[in-house]
Amino acid sequence: MPMSTVSLSPAVQALYPFAPNDFAALSGRMSYVDHGPRDGRPVLLLHGNPSWSFLWRDLILKLAAQGRRVIAPDHVGMGLSARPDRFLRLADRIADVESLIAHLGLKEFDLGVHDWGGAIGFGVAGRRPERVGKILVTNTGAFLSDRIPARIALCRAPLIGRFIVQGLNGFAWPATWMSVERPLSPAAKTGFLAPYGSASVRRAVADFVADIPMEAEHPTRSVLAAVEASLEGLKGKPMLLCWGMRDFCFDRSFLEGFVARFPSAGQLLFADAGHYVLEDAGEAALGPIAAFFGPA
Repeated sequence: MPMSTVSLSPAVQALYPFAPNDFAALSGRMSYVDHGPRDGRPVLLLHGNPSWSFLWRDLILKLAAQGRRVIAPDHVGMGLSARPDRFLRLADRIADVESLIAHLGLKEFDLGVHDWGGAIGFGVAGRRPERVGKILVTNTGAFLSDRIPARIALCRAPLIGRFIVQGLNGFAWPATWMSVERPLSPAAKTGFLAPYGSASVRRAVADFVADIPMEAEHPTRSVLAAVEASLEGLKGKPMLLCWGMRDFCFDRSFLEGFVARFPSAGQLLFADAGHYVLEDAGEAALGPIAAFFGPA
């Protein structure tokens, strides 16, 4: 299975100055950033949909500068990773990240999650809580919910949903303005969209949307329910909830869901930030997050 052939412009490379690695994950070739000193304590950063490891670029640089080893994969089918011709569900995503951890020989690591990265990351952490230290949670979910914005519900509709998301780029492109309160720079917008330039490489974007388990019989519902049940075993972990309060998708109800389950977690809330909270909050978020993770 070939890797993605995405070509990043010089302007995007200036923002994302990393030489990606790749390995054979269970679902296909996975691209990942591995930046910072190899003897630094690892931080594993997991993106969601429709972003990729570009989302974490500024945090990667900041954490590496204080001696941390930062690992940020692109989920298979996303970013610079390969595009398999099959539907990958949450269970596949969890298994892929577990295979990356095994490939890198990570015995212990800290974790950061965003969007679908929450269900994936907590799915990994819940199975091996003894390996996970600090956890950064940004605008995400890791438990069942009956809330879904109408615009995302439309993107899940049979036939028309896939046509909108995969055919018309009606998910990744709108995310570049719907997920922020401050307009992205032209280079940042290009960076977010770079891996999703044609319908042939956007299958996973549509699959992630279709994998939202709203129906009782949905095949991912039991997997997400198991992730939710495993959260109990992570109580007591140092945790920081960093939230953009103008997120149209992972709104206050999801934040409250985490607060209810992890009442001792720290909170870093941004009233004027959206779903891509690190884009809107910038250094106001990056500084406290770096302090939370600390040096190696």
